[in-house]
Amino acid sequence: MAPAAKCEVISAWSLTDQMNRVIILTGNHLCYNPRVVKEATTLANAGYQVKVLGAWTNRELKRRDIEMRGSLPFVFQTVMDTTESGPRRLCARIGRKMGLAIHGVTGIENEYQLGYARRALSRVAVGEPADLWIAHSEAAMAVAADLARTGGRAGIDFEDWFSEDLMPDARKGRPVNLLRSLEGKLLRDGVHATCPSRAMSDALSNEFGCFPPAVVYNAFPWADRRALDGRKLDRQDLTVRSIHWFSQTLGPGRGLEDLLSALPLLQHDVEVHLRGNPSNGLASWLGVRTPKRWLKRIVLHHPVSPAELLSRIAEHDIGFAGETTNIRSRDLTVTNKILYYLLAGLAVAASDTAGQRDVALQAPGAVFLYRCGDASALAAALDRLLGSSAALERAKAAALAAAEQTFCWERQENVLLDSVARALSSPERTLMRNRAAAAAR
Repeated sequence: MAPAAKCEVISAWSLTDQMNRVIILTGNHLCYNPRVVKEATTLANAGYQVKVLGAWTNRELKRRDIEMRGSLPFVFQTVMDTTESGPRRLCARIGRKMGLAIHGVTGIENEYQLGYARRALSRVAVGEPADLWIAHSEAAMAVAADLARTGGRAGIDFEDWFSEDLMPDARKGRPVNLLRSLEGKLLRDGVHATCPSRAMSDALSNEFGCFPPAVVYNAFPWADRRALDGRKLDRQDLTVRSIHWFSQTLGPGRGLEDLLSALPLLQHDVEVHLRGNPSNGLASWLGVRTPKRWLKRIVLHHPVSPAELLSRIAEHDIGFAGETTNIRSRDLTVTNKILYYLLAGLAVAASDTAGQRDVALQAPGAVFLYRCGDASALAAALDRLLGSSAALERAKAAALAAAEQTFCWERQENVLLDSVARALSSPERTLMRNRAAAAAR
């Protein structure tokens, strides 16, 4: 038997309560995954015993995880820590490289391709008492599928449609067939499934012949608006309207190409504020794609803490969400970007993806869609807002109304709680035995 994985536990995990223990499987940093934090917090506040199994691979993100410990109503346990030297770090990296090499030479897909945490997650999860396991990552899917095969209740949250993610060139080294197989097993044999949009729910149901996953939009609490600081720290000229965009990485391939192409077509002046970690060569990329007279109107910002982000977004007038239709997962999902804009009270200019059409239908007057790649259509949508203060204020008011009525976490958490309650009411080993018997016949 393999030795127990070295783990660090943040917060306490009571072993006295034998009812309704939920383990969320991620193998990732906690601070990097707000959807997991919201899910775990909601379940813990509803009275469930909740543990999140993650991992540490980055020193700065590890520091941020540790800082969160005092505010967690659930347990966060790391199954591995590759920020520290040691045999487990070495073995994890060797296994990952071997998996990629085997696939590169033979084309054979293997679970080592799913990431460093796959084996460590499994070692810890099989020894944990739980009533329900929920997978939130590629590596976690493999663990949840194993647990379901042995009779446990397992489910999945599709933060992304894992087997349909990334551009074609980036998918060449991915175990797409393995991912698809794991998705199908959890959707058909699992007891709980959620995803971030109606469009994705319908597509998953059609693709795998399963019940549609419950739709839990990746929204944030309406109560967060109470912490708005009302300050203007980003803006340079308050007499000029402002567009805001944010992501983890700032550079090409992030949806900004449409916005930069639309700028020289605008009839009205505007500041453009871009927030994210700059990619290599960002300055030269912007210089090539942006007319000189517009470069002075583009302001770059480094990321801010999650606690400050809503305040900085709320400084602006229009939020830009230029997602792509070329990647199936990105076309179908609803990112936190567009939902943050609504919560901040911004009018939204968004590309016409299936997921963002989903939001626009439920946020009338707040979201203005344009065809992905059509800079002229985007410029026209922006000019309609920039050219009329009344139209812009109506759109901003509609954004707040949509956030309060639909796209805030307070409206979403009941969907999650209902799905988990149904999952926990389902039989455990009896369910699996019946399926095995039916398969044998």
